[in-house]
Amino acid sequence: MRIATWNVNSIKARLPFVLHWLAARQPDIVCLQELKLSDDKFPHEAIGELGYHACVHGQPTWNGVAVLSKQAATVQQAGLEGTATAGARLLTVNVGDVSVTSVYVPNGKSVSHEDFAKKLHWMAKLNGYARSLIDPTRKMLIGGDFNIVHRDADSCNPPGQARTIFHTDEERSQMDALLDAHLVDMYRAHHPEGDAFSWWDYRGGSFHKNQGLRIDLLLATAPLQAMVSDVWTDRDYRKKKDGHTASDHAPVIADLRD
Repeated sequence: MRIATWNVNSIKARLPFVLHWLAARQPDIVCLQELKLSDDKFPHEAIGELGYHACVHGQPTWNGVAVLSKQAATVQQAGLEGTATAGARLLTVNVGDVSVTSVYVPNGKSVSHEDFAKKLHWMAKLNGYARSLIDPTRKMLIGGDFNIVHRDADSCNPPGQARTIFHTDEERSQMDALLDAHLVDMYRAHHPEGDAFSWWDYRGGSFHKNQGLRIDLLLATAPLQAMVSDVWTDRDYRKKKDGHTASDHAPVIADLRD
């Protein structure tokens, strides 16, 4: 089985690119973020032609999350209670015996911006939801764009970015609390010293200089983590394909043994 997460930075703008990736990589389950369209505008037909079902919690212009799966899924929850003003940022579905949650954590803008406190509030709500959702004996996954650099190893420039947005102690404490809900960072468990970033700014040649951040994560319970053979960042799909511009995020993929 292959599971992935990807902030596509507009499914409408990136659809040919996403279809190219689905055909090439053949993931079984995909958490998508930043759809930037309403549910009724989601390209179900094009996705379906490649053999995928889509559960969608969209929002026009901004935000929006989805879960694609080769096996039909059922929606358990769309939206995070108490965070309606933050937009469509959470979707939990069941795919066979696997619970899958796609999340898109608010950016926060800067530590001095009012949105920073709202980001911490959203994460606190996510942590409460995770504690109620997670059963450590089941195969469960929370994947998405967390907009948090959990450890210095997840940043290209820890000293220069210390105490800036994504890197603060407050954000990292919220990630610690999430992991304490019987979850494991799948990549870090297999690559304790790895620096496979998942996001690079479009500006300044950041991608080619590998000046990025690891903010797109796959978090799993022990029964799912035990199946993992490898976790990797699909850097090839941060590059243009057939003239189509990539998202500023690369897909993060976990390969699991059956």
